Amino acid sequence: MTNSHILLDLSDLDEIARCIAIIRGLLVDGELNALVNNAGVSPKAPDGSRLNSLETDIDTWQSMYNTNFYAPLLLTRGFVAELARTRGAVVNLTSIAGSRVHPFAGSAYATSKASLAALTREMAFDLASIGIRVNAIAPGEIDTAILSPRTSEIVERDIPMRRLGAIEEVADLIWFLCSAQATYITGAEIPINGGQHA
Repeated sequence: MTNSHILLDLSDLDEIARCIAIIRGLLVDGELNALVNNAGVSPKAPDGSRLNSLETDIDTWQSMYNTNFYAPLLLTRGFVAELARTRGAVVNLTSIAGSRVHPFAGSAYATSKASLAALTREMAFDLASIGIRVNAIAPGEIDTAILSPRTSEIVERDIPMRRLGAIEEVADLIWFLCSAQATYITGAEIPINGGQHA
């Protein structure tokens, strides 16, 4: 595949179908070695606080689910044939917030990521017979733009390593799960959080 970028809004499910068709036309010999579902959104209230389950409007819930859950589902389904040709790998980026109440990640974000973790297990089962592995990575506090301004409180209080994770550390784990060193790993959700288990 040539170096190409396709701009799309993953909260718009019709755009995803358009994207799949475009990318399919760019693949060499109709083969895809790996699909990394890395996009995610986690909006906050105007004061930076988490959006709770009682007051967050349904449009926000739907937009978050489209991006965080339905987009990975549709993209994976859309490229099953291409991934099967290479016995390829899918890696979904879930979140530490999918398994606990997080002080800054809101209810819609957390439940969408928990749903993606369950989908990872289901797709691993469904796609194993055609040689496609599906795994997830659950990052904790990684140094990206999605972090809350008050994340430093978590770093000092809850992370034994006392630092944020680096993007490169997550990328290395993605690379491993897509590599020949991980050919017997499927249906797993691997935490990467500096020991943030409490």
